[in-house]
Amino acid sequence: MLGFIGKRLVQMVPILLGITIITFAVVHLAPGSPVDVQTSMSLKTSAEARANLRKLYGLDKPLTTQYIEWLGRFVKLDFGKSFTDGRDVLHKIAERIPVTLAINVLSLILIFIVALPVGILSATKRYSLFDKISTVLVFIGFSTPTFWLALLLMILFGVQLGILPISGIQSIDVSGLGPLGRLADWGRHLILPVFVSAFGGIAGLSRYSRSSMLDVIRQDYIRTARAKGLPESQVIWRHALRNALLPIVTIMGLSVPGLIGGGVIFETIFSIPGMGQLYYQSVMSRDYPTIMGIMVIFAVLTLIGNLVADIAYGLVDPRIRLGGQR
Repeated sequence: MLGFIGKRLVQMVPILLGITIITFAVVHLAPGSPVDVQTSMSLKTSAEARANLRKLYGLDKPLTTQYIEWLGRFVKLDFGKSFTDGRDVLHKIAERIPVTLAINVLSLILIFIVALPVGILSATKRYSLFDKISTVLVFIGFSTPTFWLALLLMILFGVQLGILPISGIQSIDVSGLGPLGRLADWGRHLILPVFVSAFGGIAGLSRYSRSSMLDVIRQDYIRTARAKGLPESQVIWRHALRNALLPIVTIMGLSVPGLIGGGVIFETIFSIPGMGQLYYQSVMSRDYPTIMGIMVIFAVLTLIGNLVADIAYGLVDPRIRLGGQR
């Protein structure tokens, strides 16, 4: 297993390098530049002032030179200074990443504890009323846009009912609350964002769980277990579930990029000070160092998510562990 993990870690290096090359090129070749954004409100900005700004930001150099210089700093974990406020990019990301990670971890937990039982029950009670209702709800989940769902929930629970906050991660008067009060306030602020983030994932994973479980319960060893007189609950939850988890684990790992990418939408809608909101603001202001820093963090988190999925796959299927040790 250690050899398998080491091999995957080595493979992550060229993948990450390729991601940085593509991202750097796309970001710098996109229309607009930091100089254009910063001087757009002043019609009297001279060409000399624009040239000085480009030189200050290092944009007057060839693109390959800019990338090599950025890569040299990145190896030292230095993402440079932000073009908008001059702050260290790594510090700006460090302030935002705990919120984004908390939302995504909670979303993954919610997806797993809801989608897995729903999918298994739908498979074991195929064509039942529960299966038909869950199928309809799944199609609704697939077809519902994230931003539209977020706006509807904000109107219902925040405006009309007034029972949940619709922006930020804490109330204005949170300083006057105790530890438990702050935790409760933080939890109330995260209910809507976490639900919106997990909504599509629940729909997708429940279908994958149902399909995987249907394939497993048709196998001969399941018929043999039933023929031996084992209780149905033991057949499903002990014998069938372990093999049904193999594709589900993979899907969970592959869902990490979607959750992180979706954070750009709902963090902006709910005004959550996370990496998604910072990324949106950086793109709009063409803050190249911050954009690159966030994209690298997203890429690393995605690769780590896939690695965790591979490790979990190996734990579930011994053949993966044996193959990694050869």
